[in-house]
Amino acid sequence: MRLSSTTCDAGFDGTMMALAIQRIHGGLQAVRVPIPPLKKGELLIRVTACGVCRTDLHILDGDLPAHKLPLIPGHEVVGEVVCLGDTGNQFSNGDRVGVPWLGRSCGHCHYCATGQENLCNHPEFTGYDRDGGYAEYIAAEAKYCFRIPDSYDDVHAAPLLCAGLIGYRAYSEVKDCSHLGLYGFGAAAHIVTQIARHQGKKVYAFTRPGDRRSQQFALTMGASWAGDSDARPPVRLDAAIIFAPVGELVPLALAASCKGASIVCAGIHMSAIPSFPYDLLWGERRICSVANLTRADGTAFFALAAQIPLKVSATCYAMKDANQALDDLRAGKLDGAAVLVPD
Repeated sequence: MRLSSTTCDAGFDGTMMALAIQRIHGGLQAVRVPIPPLKKGELLIRVTACGVCRTDLHILDGDLPAHKLPLIPGHEVVGEVVCLGDTGNQFSNGDRVGVPWLGRSCGHCHYCATGQENLCNHPEFTGYDRDGGYAEYIAAEAKYCFRIPDSYDDVHAAPLLCAGLIGYRAYSEVKDCSHLGLYGFGAAAHIVTQIARHQGKKVYAFTRPGDRRSQQFALTMGASWAGDSDARPPVRLDAAIIFAPVGELVPLALAASCKGASIVCAGIHMSAIPSFPYDLLWGERRICSVANLTRADGTAFFALAAQIPLKVSATCYAMKDANQALDDLRAGKLDGAAVLVPD
């Protein structure tokens, strides 16, 4: 099935079902829309699984400004290539591919020219600037897609496309640590814990106060200790990653850290960071953020994921139940990741 134009012509009826954000705070609405036309270098992918990410919530809830409406969200996409926008890319029909958050970078700004395409001045993000994977099909630029290791099925591969990739990028900032704190123990943290443990680190998990279920989940994933976000771990941390979008966690992480520690804010959105005494930062502690991902991150991460392997905890929802999956994520009812599968 090859494309000679910008439409798919091999048995497709021209439309598909999708879930779209029509307005902020309005929930997802089922819609029938045209199958996305392809440009040169793009793939048409039949979606077989799509992870549900907190970023989807931030868009739906208005924490992030809308870039386009209506919008089909979803940026942890696994699927099968069914059409090619041209014949000059590395994929073929029938290949299984993953579509991540970074859907395109401009290739010529200062950041792209210096290997920092995650900071591109004119990026396109899947499920934000480009329609995403809460649909039957998605169009994606081939150069920004990844091959999925054979050891992961579609459902357990989907969370790797964001929770895994962003977690890996954040962990890369602190990979030389010995005692790593993770604040917010969800999809990303349960993957990072396994990577860190595989490399001989000790992990300390922090959850919402009183969330014993998530604390027990962290221990089963390999954490050495798990407790409330305002608790002090048994040792001083020499690094921490904050996945929860809660600014109040920054001074708490600083207070739990030793001199020279790094605190990494890994979310695309975070509530305001409160003021704190300089003593918490002094001693060459540092605070930084990570943004998006690069294709090099993806190549390195999936090579590592093929070796370990990772035990991805995934709760499946039918695509039509995406609003319920988002509500469960918002309420903290999930251990690991939520993944949508075709109805």
